[in-house]
Amino acid sequence: MAQLNIVLVEPQIPQNTGNIARTCAATGAKLHLVEPMGFRVDDKKLKRAGLDYWHLLDITYYDSLEDFFEKNHDGKFFYFTTKARHTHSDAEYPDNSFLVFGREDAGLPESLLKENEENCVRIPMREEARSLNLSNAVAVGVYEVLRRWGYPKLKWEGQLTKYNWDD
Repeated sequence: MAQLNIVLVEPQIPQNTGNIARTCAATGAKLHLVEPMGFRVDDKKLKRAGLDYWHLLDITYYDSLEDFFEKNHDGKFFYFTTKARHTHSDAEYPDNSFLVFGREDAGLPESLLKENEENCVRIPMREEARSLNLSNAVAVGVYEVLRRWGYPKLKWEGQLTKYNWDD
């Protein structure tokens, strides 16, 4: 099965990271958290956002961005940024793709973006809007990749609790 990886570089808001953790747990994406973070992982707000999904989460922590790249040099990286010239829906996402997102208040370092221009992608939005909420941007990216991959190992149908669809 193809592996999708979500990377949060120096996340600052625990509720966003909790929501992203829940998205990763529900989709099977691996979560990579790069220090320094603006909260402790045992923060109540972080746990509350994805409390009943933590046992499904595959999460790895890194001391720095350099530490992350040193340990994941074989991946294909896509840098989500409002500064990109390409849209997220135009990229081709191979197995072992890493969707990389920056701090809520600063985004990713511009030097990293400049060095990787062809792999920088943007989620289209109105010119007057500064950016999407980080957890929403991650969800958009995750589901675009999974849609292209045919939603591997995800449940396709739901069922009613009090009724049967076929009655």
